[in-house]
Amino acid sequence: MISVDEALRRVVSAAPPIGCESLPLAVARGRVLSADVYTHHAMPSFTQSAVDGYAVRHADLHVLPCTLPLGPPIAARAHAELPVLPSAGAVRILTGGLLPYGADTVVRQEHTEHTADAVKILHEVAAGADIRHAGEEMPPGARLAVAGQLVTPGLIGALALAGVDQVPVWRLPRVIVLVTGDELVPAGTCLKLGQVPDANGPMLQAFLSAWGVPPLRIEAVADNQPAVRNALTRAFADADLVLTTGGVSVGDHDYVPAVAEALGSQRVLWKVAQKPGMPLYVARHRDTLLFGLPGNPASVLVNLLVYVRAALDNKQGLDPQSRWHPISMREQPKRDALKTLWLRAIHRSTDELLPSAHILQGQASHMLGNLAEANLLLRVQPQSQSIPGGNNLCCVIQ
Repeated sequence: MISVDEALRRVVSAAPPIGCESLPLAVARGRVLSADVYTHHAMPSFTQSAVDGYAVRHADLHVLPCTLPLGPPIAARAHAELPVLPSAGAVRILTGGLLPYGADTVVRQEHTEHTADAVKILHEVAAGADIRHAGEEMPPGARLAVAGQLVTPGLIGALALAGVDQVPVWRLPRVIVLVTGDELVPAGTCLKLGQVPDANGPMLQAFLSAWGVPPLRIEAVADNQPAVRNALTRAFADADLVLTTGGVSVGDHDYVPAVAEALGSQRVLWKVAQKPGMPLYVARHRDTLLFGLPGNPASVLVNLLVYVRAALDNKQGLDPQSRWHPISMREQPKRDALKTLWLRAIHRSTDELLPSAHILQGQASHMLGNLAEANLLLRVQPQSQSIPGGNNLCCVIQ
């Protein structure tokens, strides 16, 4: 049995990025950049007005108030050529409008009075006021975003403004989920004696979809060796990542590890010093990564949030450790001598510098009822280990 840290190290090592692709901005939200991105043109791309007002030559504002004749107005639109400011005159200009040749200042509308053919400047204005100069934010060819950066709505807006319409991102893995267990039936089925509603399939579907990698398919697999072999063979042919639930411990019908290795898979790890979720199995089958998750729903949840999430992050160039943060506790949980404990908890608002967690009731591996309110997964180090800054870390359940 290996430690949680060693298990994470092996999982991350076995889950490199699987190639990149170029996507239009419209469908790139939530993806991770695989290369730096540079501006296609200056930001702003031309010198323009920052306000609604009047473009003038500052030297023409001798004594205030002063009245200047108006030339043709300048709207924020395309121009065939650069407009020219009339001699000793002004032009009406709107926010974002192209500053005319000869103008060096914009007078805000609220500092003026105007008629159809003239504008009176009422207040003193500094030379160069309210002008956005071409390239003042970024020149053309400047680096706007870096590899490993998450594509957010804000970044999409900045990229579009810089003239970028396609971005290089890491490719998402193709995922297949295999749910083993003869006792499992779809939720809502009228249960016969001994049957159990399947929580794992819907939970995996929900988490993976929320993480941007909805499974290609979810299959129910019977508890017999031929069925497991057939399902794994098909999944290995179609997926970059295969998740199974159940069938990885030492029971009479736990076939996943043996069948996977008979098909040529190379074991990465089996059994981690943690509770719940100890009988985790991970293997590589050529370029496909297999996670054999235990069957109890809480064990599935833990290994999904800890190890599968770490693998997905690493495949997209993200830091798997960035999701884990120190947390304070009103009452310190009891620590196990050798195993890491994973506890479902809820954030409580406090006046402390660190967020505070409250551990929920019902932590057994077959229980999921507390997920109705849990929003944190708490990592409690074993007594044999310690971490800088305390012995508790948490990640958000999302």
